[in-house]
Amino acid sequence: MDESEPNQSSATRPDSYEAAVERLEEIIDRLDSGQAGLRETLDLCKEGKELVTYCAGELDEVGEGLKELRLDDLATKLDTASEVG
Repeated sequence: MDESEPNQSSATRPDSYEAAVERLEEIIDRLDSGQAGLRETLDLCKEGKELVTYCAGELDEVGEGLKELRLDDLATKLDTASEVG
C-alpha cells in the first residue's frame, strides 16, 4: 500500500467544516503553484471534490437549522399576536 491511502481516508471525513475549508485552500494553492504532477493533480482534484461535497452538506444542515429557528420565531410571534388580538 502506498502512503496516499491514509490521506485519502482522512480526507473523506474532515474534523470540521473549518478544517475542510483550510484543506481546500491548501489544495488550491498547490494546484495554482503548477508544481503538482499529473497523478498528484488528479488526487488533489478528487480530494477537493470530496471536501466540497462535505462542505456543501454542512452548509445545507446549517441552513435547515436556521430555517427551523425562523419558523419557531414566526410561530411564537403569531401566537403572541393572536393572544393580544
